[in-house]
Amino acid sequence: MSLPRRLLCVITDEHSDPIELARMALRGGAGMVQLRRKKASGRELYERALRIQELCREREALFIVNDRVDIALAMMADGVHLGQQDMPASAARALLGPDAIIGVSVSCVAEAVNAAEEGANYIGVGHIFPTYSKDKPSEPLGTAAIRPIRNAAQLPVIAIGGIGHNNAAEVIRAGASGIAVISAVSDSDDPETATRELVRRIRQ
Repeated sequence: MSLPRRLLCVITDEHSDPIELARMALRGGAGMVQLRRKKASGRELYERALRIQELCREREALFIVNDRVDIALAMMADGVHLGQQDMPASAARALLGPDAIIGVSVSCVAEAVNAAEEGANYIGVGHIFPTYSKDKPSEPLGTAAIRPIRNAAQLPVIAIGGIGHNNAAEVIRAGASGIAVISAVSDSDDPETATRELVRRIRQ
């Protein structure tokens, strides 16, 4: 399965109601929702995933699960997003099948090439700008890193990290196929409007 160009992926945070956040993001035009809930039990994650997937189906948007290949498999989600410390993309592919979307977080060319060789559909490149959504020991990559990583892997790049209304278009111009955001939507007083404005800026 291929990703649409200029895709906005909204990632749920640890504090908001993920179902309500997904609902508002989808109303705003998000093309993908990623359920990320590190502290949730397997049952809680599964139940929330089912509801969010239903919302995504209604809006013809993609739904992926962060890290948890077992949850993605059990509910037949569109795919999964993996970090460098998670199972290899090749192992996830063996479990989820050829049609699943598998994304892998990378921060350098070597990681990107490895993800491509293991069968990833896209790479999440970051963090691009300073971010407070996650603890990051390394310095931001900056937009200049996007094109070399994309060219080396020959995969679509979903850029992440510190991206908001003021710099979303810059990231697309730098070579990203889309962006992923957490706080730019979840911390907004109006997540639906925030999503709609992000979509407008990356498509302009």
